[in-house]
Amino acid sequence: MAAPQTKPAKAERVHSSLRADILAGRYQPGQRLRYAELCQQYETSMSVLRESLLRLAEQGLVRGEPQQGFHVVPLLADDLLELTDARREIESLTLRRSMADGDVHWESKVLAAHHRLARAPQRDSDDPERLDDTWVTAHADFHAALLDGCANRRLKAMAASLRDSAELYRRWSVPLGHDSGRDISGEHAAILQAVLDRDAERGVALLVAHIERTTTILLSSAAGYTESADDASRSASGRSRA
Repeated sequence: MAAPQTKPAKAERVHSSLRADILAGRYQPGQRLRYAELCQQYETSMSVLRESLLRLAEQGLVRGEPQQGFHVVPLLADDLLELTDARREIESLTLRRSMADGDVHWESKVLAAHHRLARAPQRDSDDPERLDDTWVTAHADFHAALLDGCANRRLKAMAASLRDSAELYRRWSVPLGHDSGRDISGEHAAILQAVLDRDAERGVALLVAHIERTTTILLSSAAGYTESADDASRSASGRSRA
């Protein structure tokens, strides 16, 4: 007979399962998370569920409102467009600097990061609607390596912060975007080749196209889930008065 789970183990299981379901788009952006339904779904208590939701709020995946409970963060079109614009500017500049400043050691780091990424399974074998965690880590490492040749640490920090802010949108682009014709591996390989050729114009153009494509896919395929910042503000105001 299996030993009963301790409370910390139960809390970790619930947190991991709920987090995976949000990232896989099983709960729609902006959807209210109802305690009774979630307790039944994840076979847990109210206290364990609340602990998990508070952790998810800290991670930016859900939001809590007084007297209203929790809901999945909305997919804000305005925020995504502004974030994409900021990434376009900062990552382009940082990549240019990286290609100018980076040495052979930097090139070897980019090659190694791409090697790991190319061999990581993109989709979770047990949950094809989710990106595989190994791939997510390898993907982040590759993009970080691309910019790591830049000698300006502040530029690299700003670029890293913007990429972190885009993580949820990037994950949602898989279950909500449904762009079966996209060749992400090919996009990465082309960026790598431009970097090795020290072709800054081509490398920057490819990186920008790579960033913008994810945004375009998400906004066009998930239009029914998106809100503007004004819509979100009015919605929150309406809930507070309800």
